[in-house]
Amino acid sequence: MGNKQEHKVLVVDDEEAILELLKYNLEKQGYTVKTAPDGVKGVEIAKKFLPDVVLLDIMMPKQDGVETCRQLREIPEMANAFIIFLTARSEEYSEVAAFDVGADDYITKPIKPRALMSRISAYFRRDVQKKSVTDQISIGELLIDRSSYTINLKGKEITLPKKEFELLYFLAQNPNKVFGRDELLQNIWGSDVYVLARTVDVHIRKVREKIGEEFITTVKGVGYKFSLN
Repeated sequence: MGNKQEHKVLVVDDEEAILELLKYNLEKQGYTVKTAPDGVKGVEIAKKFLPDVVLLDIMMPKQDGVETCRQLREIPEMANAFIIFLTARSEEYSEVAAFDVGADDYITKPIKPRALMSRISAYFRRDVQKKSVTDQISIGELLIDRSSYTINLKGKEITLPKKEFELLYFLAQNPNKVFGRDELLQNIWGSDVYVLARTVDVHIRKVREKIGEEFITTVKGVGYKFSLN
């Protein structure tokens, strides 16, 4: 995916000290960085800047991070951007809400800059690795195209957020094989990302809402599989 100079990062947080800390560390790593003090301004900047990564606080004035994330995911050019929540809150419900609107990761404060830089690098590395696999899977009237992160179902094109797409693509690559939640978390989110097992359920539900119930089957007490009927 090229060098870091090509990667753009947007940091959205109402704490000026955090904006300065992250901007300094990101620029030192070679990223192009913009900052915003609230969600409304963050969305406004994102529409023009089109960042590859957004570091997003949850608790902010004017507009919280969850609503901001939802609006960012509605920007077509940002369907494949990485959105990482930064928050002092550790309640489970806010984590589920974050993934429900399309977040990729969730990091609690206080932020350790070195660990965060490592996390961002890992995302880009995984992205490069995933681009080297087969670009298309065709099953019946369903065509899954990794190069554009789109799905064509019965002639209708559907765009999925990055993690929903990767989950569907992974299951479709292994039809009729059952995967447990932990296995899916490992393969889609990676071992260095700390997310709840129920995040998988949220993403499966959202994929089914878009492509129908028949493709992904729940195997009670075990996990999920892509069904070839």
